[in-house]
Amino acid sequence: MRETVGATWVYQLVIIFMLIFVAFLALTMNYTKAFKIKNDVVSIVEKYEGFSKKSVSIINNYLLSSGYTTMNSCYSGEMGSQDLKSNVLKNATSGQKYYYCVSKLPTATGTKLNRAKYRVRIFFRFDLPVIGHLYTFEAEGVTVDITNSIDGDIPFAS
Repeated sequence: MRETVGATWVYQLVIIFMLIFVAFLALTMNYTKAFKIKNDVVSIVEKYEGFSKKSVSIINNYLLSSGYTTMNSCYSGEMGSQDLKSNVLKNATSGQKYYYCVSKLPTATGTKLNRAKYRVRIFFRFDLPVIGHLYTFEAEGVTVDITNSIDGDIPFAS
């Protein structure tokens, strides 16, 4: 009887450590994928020097092709994409979910009036195979200073 109880404790400890390892592995994989996507989106914004119809279209197509499906809410003052097929960024409102959020950080000086940085936030989920969705995290990145930021033809919607 004593050996049975001792063996049961050992099996329970092994199962607990396996669950911890699987949870850590799942979190690491989701984290890595989210930061790769965030870095690629920041690179697209830097390449096209801001948000235009073309850059929003490229970002949305990239997110669609990479299988990105996580949504979360944006902060006030940010813009977000609610539909990756429409290529429209909307001003963030409370209670709405967005695929990614963007805000413009003006860094204009006396001689360079169109200079700006952009903050991009991407979301990722912490899922476990048996338990399911536990929590949604965010990955945030900021572009380098863009001297002539282009936002003139950005497709805003109210």
